[in-house]
Order: sequence, then structure tokens, then C-alpha cells
Amino acid sequence: MDLLKDFFKLEAASGIILVIAALFAIVVANTPLFVFYEQLLNIPVQVRFGPLDVAKPLLLWINDGLMAVFFFLVGLELKREIMEGELSDPKNVALPAVAAFGGMLFPAIIYTIINLGDPIAGHGWAIPAATDIAFALGILVLLGDRVPTSVKVFLVSIAIIDDIGAIVIIALFYTSKLSVTALLIGLSFLPLLYLLNRKNVTSVTPYLFIGTLMWVAILKSGVHATLAGVVLAFFIPMRSNEYPDRSPLKELEHDLHTAVAYGILPVFAFANAGINLSGVSMEFLLHPVPLGIALGLFFGKQIGVFTFCWLFIKCGFGKLPSGLNWSVLYGVSLLCGVGFTMSLFIGSLAFEGLTDKGFDERLGIIIGSVMSGVAGYLVIKKATAKEKEKAPVEEALIEQFN
Repeated sequence: MDLLKDFFKLEAASGIILVIAALFAIVVANTPLFVFYEQLLNIPVQVRFGPLDVAKPLLLWINDGLMAVFFFLVGLELKREIMEGELSDPKNVALPAVAAFGGMLFPAIIYTIINLGDPIAGHGWAIPAATDIAFALGILVLLGDRVPTSVKVFLVSIAIIDDIGAIVIIALFYTSKLSVTALLIGLSFLPLLYLLNRKNVTSVTPYLFIGTLMWVAILKSGVHATLAGVVLAFFIPMRSNEYPDRSPLKELEHDLHTAVAYGILPVFAFANAGINLSGVSMEFLLHPVPLGIALGLFFGKQIGVFTFCWLFIKCGFGKLPSGLNWSVLYGVSLLCGVGFTMSLFIGSLAFEGLTDKGFDERLGIIIGSVMSGVAGYLVIKKATAKEKEKAPVEEALIEQFN
């Protein structure tokens, strides 16, 4: 339970730092410092080892390299939750899974309808389908003890399953021209990782070394390199045969949390949120791409999550978790529309290589996420305040009858 509390506290702090990093990027992008901001992100960085050459601007090293570490951490969290966490019990998985599916389906539908007939804009259909766990959970934690832990666990479960969906989408729909040779080289490392796991090698060094080689191969293959991080995570041992009380996976997850929460994600936000607002008009804001993203995040998420949960429960397949009522569930549905980090990441893949787009998908991400976050906060605050008012009355009635 203490580990869970520490996790929630860390995610809340991470969300606040993400906001600061994003705001700082926007401020820099709208001052004379914008020139230096662009120059910094476009600095060419090259790593060469014999015939192997990886040359990318700094921005892509952040998006392809640092974010692979983020996805590695996501993979560790997924494995832990599946093996012994909330997702280990099928009864606990069903409702969050249904909610996550609805929350990915409806935003994609809304975006696609608004951008129908534009093949370039159509690439961004998955942008509003993502949920940012750090921001969403950070908003919940701001409400304090009035929000039961079960509500936070439910939101985390939806976000984790949402991450699984995002990983599948990236693998299937955002893969560039495929190099079969490089992909086969990347896949050839899997038996080595499996052997290390079967032999219960608890030192993380050989896993990270092989994982790095696999990342390079996947990067060269055309499949997005961040997926190597997720794959690697599932080979990290959950338990040590020699020391049953020790968990190499949990230790690594704990060690990485701080670096990802306070380092990698803020750097990613700073590198990707720098929107230059000069010349932004109403026509620019109402372009189908940012409009579709904003409406997808704000309306699509709440409609998808809440409707699918309502149907699932009303059909008798499940029930509301303890601590949730319909008002709180609606507030959680709104918070799922905070898509910041994952939406920015998918956006960078969807429109990669386009220089003169005529739109900026980041506007839609920020507007939709802010609207969802504020509305979710207000709805849950009002709903939990009513519950808090009921409690003393119920206690008084119980005392009277006793």
C-alpha cells in the first residue's frame, strides 16, 4: 500500500513538472529565444561504430531514444500489474478494459469524421485516443483525501490499458518503410533475452546491453524504436530464485521512475510543446486537425469511457468499483481526455517529415487536454463534496438508532 501511495505522489509531482516544462517551451517559442530553441532541437547528433551509423537531430534522439526509456518503464508497470497487480484478477480488468476501448474508439471516430477526405490529416486519427497518466492522476491527487484510492486505481488501470492500445497502434499504423533485415536482427535478440530470463539472471546489465542492441536494430528497421523498450521490459525477472523477497523488476521500476518523471518526460514536453503562436488566427484554431483532436479528447473520451462503462454495468457484466458513483465516473471519464504526453508522441509520428503542414496538431492536444482536465477536476470535486456532506448525516443517523 505504501508503494502505491508513493507511486501516486510521484505521478502527481511529475504532472506538475510536465506543466511547467510545457509552459516554459511555449514562452520560449514566443520570444526572441525561439531561434535558439529551434537551433537546439535541430542540432545534428551522430553515433557511429564502423559501418553502423545513427545520425539524427536532437529532437529525434529525444523522441526515439529517451522515450524508449519511458516505454521501457511502461512495460515494467504493465508486467507488474498483470502478474500481481490490479490487472492480475480478470474481474478487475474487465471494466477498465471496456472503458479504455470506448475511450480510444470514440475520439478516433470524431477525428476521422471531421477530417474525412483529407488523406494527410487522416494520419492523425490516433492522436486523441491517448490518455496521459501523469497529468490525469496529478489532477486527481490535487483533490486530496476526498478521492478514494479505488478511484485512483481505476483511473490508473484505464490509463495502463490505454497505453497497451497506444503501443499496438504505433506498431501497426506508424511504422515507416520496413527493412526486413534490420527487423530480423532485432528479433534475433529475443532468444537471448528469453535465455537470461529462464536462467533467472537478476543483474539488469546484460538485459540493458542486449536491449540497447535491439533498440538500434529496431530503429534501423522502420518499426518505431520505442517498442523495443516495451519488449525488453517483459523479460526482466519478477522474482529472484536465490532471494525470493527480492524483485529485480520492482527495483528497476523504482529506480527508473524518478529519472522518467523528473527528467525524460519534462525534456520531452519541453522539446515538443514549443508552439509559436504568432499569426495564429481563429481559422488556424478551427483547422480540422487541431479541431478534431480537441473535440476527440474532450467529447470523444468522455462519451466513450462513460457510455461503455454504463452499458457494461447495466447489462449485468460488472459493477462500479467501491468509492465510485456515476458522477465520479463521469469525472474520471473527463480526465481520460487529458492526452498530453502520449498524444504529442503519436502526433510526432503521424506527421513526421511534414514541414509546411498548414496546421499545428499540438494546439488541439493542449486545448483538448486543458478542457478535459479542468472539467474533470470540477466534476469530481463537486461529486466528492456531496459525498462528504452525506457522511456526517449518515453517521448521526447510525448513532441515533444505536
